[in-house]
Amino acid sequence: MFHNLCTIDLLYKRPKKDVGKNQASSYGVELTPPFKNLLDTSVFAISLHICSTSCMDRTIQIQLHPTPAQAKLLADTASQFTSVFNAVCRYGWDAHEKNGVKLHHATYHQMREQYPDLGSNVMIQARIKATEALKSAFTWQDKKEKAYPKKVAKAQKQGKKIPVFKPVQCPSADFCPIRYNERTSTLNWTHQTVNLSTVNGRTLVSFTVPDYCRKYIGSPRTTADLILRKGTWYLHVVVSVPEPVVPQNETVIGVDLGLNRPAVTSQKQFLGNKRWKEVDRRSFRLKRRLQSNGSKSAKRHLKQLSQRQSRFHRDCDHVLSKQIVASTPPGATIVLENLTTIRESSKIGRGKANKNVENKRKLHSWTFAQLYGFIAYKGQERGIRVEKIDPRHTSQTCSKCGHQARNNRRSQSLFLCRSCGYCLNADLNASYNIRDKYIATSLALFGTSLESGLSSTSLSSQASA
Repeated sequence: MFHNLCTIDLLYKRPKKDVGKNQASSYGVELTPPFKNLLDTSVFAISLHICSTSCMDRTIQIQLHPTPAQAKLLADTASQFTSVFNAVCRYGWDAHEKNGVKLHHATYHQMREQYPDLGSNVMIQARIKATEALKSAFTWQDKKEKAYPKKVAKAQKQGKKIPVFKPVQCPSADFCPIRYNERTSTLNWTHQTVNLSTVNGRTLVSFTVPDYCRKYIGSPRTTADLILRKGTWYLHVVVSVPEPVVPQNETVIGVDLGLNRPAVTSQKQFLGNKRWKEVDRRSFRLKRRLQSNGSKSAKRHLKQLSQRQSRFHRDCDHVLSKQIVASTPPGATIVLENLTTIRESSKIGRGKANKNVENKRKLHSWTFAQLYGFIAYKGQERGIRVEKIDPRHTSQTCSKCGHQARNNRRSQSLFLCRSCGYCLNADLNASYNIRDKYIATSLALFGTSLESGLSSTSLSSQASA
């Protein structure tokens, strides 16, 4: 993403004797006043003002309408694309190689001989996808190998059974979506047709665009993935659309995400729907009964239930992210907690047997990363920035006097400060702390004035009055 007017600070290391007042012009830039006094030092910053076009990527899911012959052609192309993907993954895994250039030199000619009908550019895209999968698998493998000794030591310390090490397997796919680019496909928005490269040359396929995506019609595209889902062909087209020019303001809104209350903002808004928790609980009870049954019908039903839960969570995250962004003024900043390591650091469910087991189950099925992504891309359309902060002690600290203690939080929903007696909803208190923590960090790092942000969102001390 580019900004309409951005400042890039470039550091140049030069000996003192080579730095002079007239040498700044040799770089083709004009120094701004804060940097003019730094010309006599060996390291100085040059402020470049660059004007560029803002853009953001959006994915359109369009449905293809191929004839039976075209559908067979697409299936054959996808089959060969998947075979190349699996072959490159297998070679890279056995050779412990994840460098794309080396994988290309080692596998390209062999793949061309095995699959001569598959286009060269399409084959290269399969290799690129395999490289991405290998990098992810090797990263995950290293992470698990480093974490396993700690798990063993922890189990031995607690007198529990040593966990079995589950190695990461070589990446493979039964169906790998074909990735097309501008050289292997041509999209005609006017006639709603797409020309795709296949194992038998090019084929022209018609498509339809959903109503909610029609605003993106005509936008320049970057890539497209061909996907087969339940017998229907789809093309996920990534288009580049201009980012709206929204003046930035200093309004800061803290958002506390939780399992019982989906989202609470520092503007005293309780967002989400309480029925979501009951729907999840009902699905879990049904899943438990089916797992204890163990029949073929139960396993088939379990697979359908898993897909249904995934769709439900995705819909909830869409609704919640839309509410959060809609409640934020354009150009403001949304501050969230960085929950990346919450599953490892949380103490929910530890200690006594069966204590808070339900909360622990909900914690491990919490799709907070997906929600982060939805808030970020929805906020981008309104010029809203999304930031993350360290979540430590945000639920234990009084937003009025700053006293921090674990027993400040009397229950899930009640916060009562032991020092000053300040009482309010615990999630609302956490949202105040999230906002104030980000403001304090910004002031410490950048010295930025956030007076308008503080006044517009109302400090917690003012809210308590």
